[in-house]
Amino acid sequence: MAIQSTNPATNEVVKTFEEMSEIAIEQSIAKSEETFENWKKTSFSERAELLHNVAGLLRKKKKELAQMITLEMGKLVAEAEGEIKLSAEIFDYYANNAEAFLADKILKPVHGQALIRHSPIGILLGVQPWNFPFYQVARFAAPNIMVGNTLLIKHASIVPQCAIAIEALFLEAGAPVGLYTNLLISGKRASELISDKRIKGVSLTGSEAAGASVAEAAGKHLKKSVLELGGSDAFIVLDDADIDKAVDWAVVGRINNNGECCIAAKRFIAVESIADAFFEKLKNKLANLVIGNPTEPSTQLGPLSIEEAAVKIADQVKRAVDGGAKILLGGKRVAQQGAFMEATVLTNMLPDNPVYYEEFFGPVAVFFTVKDEQEAIDLANDSPFGLGGSVFTKDIERGKRVADQIDSGMIFINHPTWTQADLPFGGTKGSGYGRELSELGIDEFVNKKLIRVSELSDPF
Repeated sequence: MAIQSTNPATNEVVKTFEEMSEIAIEQSIAKSEETFENWKKTSFSERAELLHNVAGLLRKKKKELAQMITLEMGKLVAEAEGEIKLSAEIFDYYANNAEAFLADKILKPVHGQALIRHSPIGILLGVQPWNFPFYQVARFAAPNIMVGNTLLIKHASIVPQCAIAIEALFLEAGAPVGLYTNLLISGKRASELISDKRIKGVSLTGSEAAGASVAEAAGKHLKKSVLELGGSDAFIVLDDADIDKAVDWAVVGRINNNGECCIAAKRFIAVESIADAFFEKLKNKLANLVIGNPTEPSTQLGPLSIEEAAVKIADQVKRAVDGGAKILLGGKRVAQQGAFMEATVLTNMLPDNPVYYEEFFGPVAVFFTVKDEQEAIDLANDSPFGLGGSVFTKDIERGKRVADQIDSGMIFINHPTWTQADLPFGGTKGSGYGRELSELGIDEFVNKKLIRVSELSDPF
């Protein structure tokens, strides 16, 4: 089976790669195991030097790497450069902080002395998505390399050039062969690797179906897993919010990464006293977005990642309308070559609609009007997902009270759900489990070993 790199702005195949053979996969795992035996003995300073080198190369090659992202999955080139910048920051963050995060924790038991020592567990498998091809890898790779683990990466099949480029960056930065290994294989073959006894843990960012498959395999073989499975974030606007600022952030929250973002604002919930004003201004902003070539600086909304994604979201909109929803804006494919979809606004979305509980992974916003704060909270929680969410209000304490009642892994006040190196990232419910980034993100794939010291005495 071939792995293809396709330009979604034109739907033209750019380059084709053959999957790795079983022999090549076995060699990669064996080399990763061999490298682990040496890498786990390296000092924090040696590991940090490598990550700083990776960060430096990312910054040096920012423009060419950003162009590669845009070519393979359609991200606006300015946003692609922002992704490279963020990825470099993540590598530097863990290089600077991992030693402190992983320092011995001294305990105070009733008898004797004790401490917790953090140690690596071995080879990890990372199954990575296409929508942030460098950032997603950085948040998995940086902490785990600092722990002392080695990595096998199965990247998304539509960004093979990005996947190959990341491995090349590590080698150029001085990484030993086998520390970071890119596997050009299908998702099915990646899931099968979880049974290999040499692989000690797996992390996946992707769909619920992919997550369930990985969790099942990991559970069967008694291996730790971390899953980030997308979301349907609520964007709550309370009656005392700054409407204009909320509208500006709503556009960013929905359209960032062409709407293909797990933490994108997808369900817009406004209290009825300000709902009409908020929704009218937001609809007008979305209606005036410049759609086109993602390499052009003037473009505000580019193509979806692949033609199949555009077909899927157009079908979702149709099914929503068939189920009783109304289109306030857009709703159709853009009449030009490429995987383009109009910025779309839906309303009258009721719980009996067949797509009410689905995630819209593209430039589709759903508007809801509620009578008060409590109804906004209840509606926000009426979702199988629990990744992020946001609350807009001038009263910060009120915002915190609302945030505390929303069942999700992350809540932002006066800002759409966002990401940075020093903030933990992860969700609840159907959005998965485990955390990445910040100090919490280095804590997932480590052996927290208890070392107990007692005075030598008779056993009786």
